[in-house]
Amino acid sequence: MASLASEGTQMDESGRPRRHPSRGMYVLPSLFTAGNIAAGFYAITQSVQGSVGEPVHFDHAALAIGFAILFDGLDGRIARMTNTTSDFGKELDSLADVVTFGVAPSLLAYIWGFRMLPLMEHPGLRDQILHLGVFVCFVFLICGACRLARFNISVNPQPRNPGRPGRKYFVGMPIPAGAGVICSVVHCFNGSPINRPAMAFLWLGLIAFTGFLMVSSWRFWSGKEISLGNRHPFQMVAVVGVLIALLWLYSEYMLIILALGYLVSGVMARLAYSWSRERRQHSTEAS
Repeated sequence: MASLASEGTQMDESGRPRRHPSRGMYVLPSLFTAGNIAAGFYAITQSVQGSVGEPVHFDHAALAIGFAILFDGLDGRIARMTNTTSDFGKELDSLADVVTFGVAPSLLAYIWGFRMLPLMEHPGLRDQILHLGVFVCFVFLICGACRLARFNISVNPQPRNPGRPGRKYFVGMPIPAGAGVICSVVHCFNGSPINRPAMAFLWLGLIAFTGFLMVSSWRFWSGKEISLGNRHPFQMVAVVGVLIALLWLYSEYMLIILALGYLVSGVMARLAYSWSRERRQHSTEAS
């Protein structure tokens, strides 16, 4: 044992040499990251091919981003389960997220929401909407990239509105959730692009607000406490099974409910914290 320790072999709590995963195991989470990139690239190609006459391409792009969100959640969890986390994997995952959850949804949002607008009585209005659409979609992309950069360099970040002690939260909306807002709306309309200026302005506001939430310091539920190894694994499996069934049968409605519900949850948490803080201040001043 002494010779092993002297050579730098790590020991576990019982004093035995700790077994390291084989090199092949490090490839497993990277495969899911590669699937993430593939889904993002497919979404980009489908967005470019989409049109008013063939809206199915927009729907395929939205679904591809949705599947990429699943891959993004699995690669990190598998890396932690197999003890194969590495700096290379973290960097690759960040680059994949920029492509799949930054470039792909911003391009989809622009082409689907603005580029497909029909000719109007006032051509200048359409041009203004297109210019605003380019700017806002670019802002969404920049906000997502900044959110990833902040996440990579932050050590134990704390939101401005702290939640329950012991629970883990994201500081700002994660970029996959931001992309989920975009693709869930597109899929809810079955890929049929926006054809009215009023809807285009609403789309502008939603994209801009989602970008703001990504770079905000508001708390969002991380879901890291969910585990199949808890005291009631059967209940968790049953809930996941029901959720998958609902997503399969009513994906147009379930995806937008989940995406917008997550967005609203962060806003409500911030408002609730502000209200409670104001009440505490008033009670302190009154006393």
